[in-house]
Amino acid sequence: MGFMTTTAKLIAVTIDCAEPKKLAEFYSQVTGFPVQYAEEEYAGIGDGATSIYFQRVPDRKAPSWPGPDKQFHLDFRVPDVAKAVEEYIALGATKPEFQPGDWVVLADPEGHLFCVCPERS
Repeated sequence: MGFMTTTAKLIAVTIDCAEPKKLAEFYSQVTGFPVQYAEEEYAGIGDGATSIYFQRVPDRKAPSWPGPDKQFHLDFRVPDVAKAVEEYIALGATKPEFQPGDWVVLADPEGHLFCVCPERS
């Protein structure tokens, strides 16, 4: 006999980084979410329902790609992948050589990986 588990609503993700304010500004440009809070130790962006926070961890090391040390990545759906990739690179992202699929893997200015995905057909 099972029991009902309390259903939780995801409200935020927190990402460790060296420069929270800088990374919040980068992802604000990518997502369109306004910067809600920006201090040296902690910053955040959000749309009122979902937030991404950035917490200062000075000695954090970026994961290798491809590699086993990646702990997470964010996926973003866009109407034009090539255009978005060009814009995100202009904002400071980099494009690793290894690309596994119909989407594009980028690394943000601190090396966190994220995918730029096409619209579903």
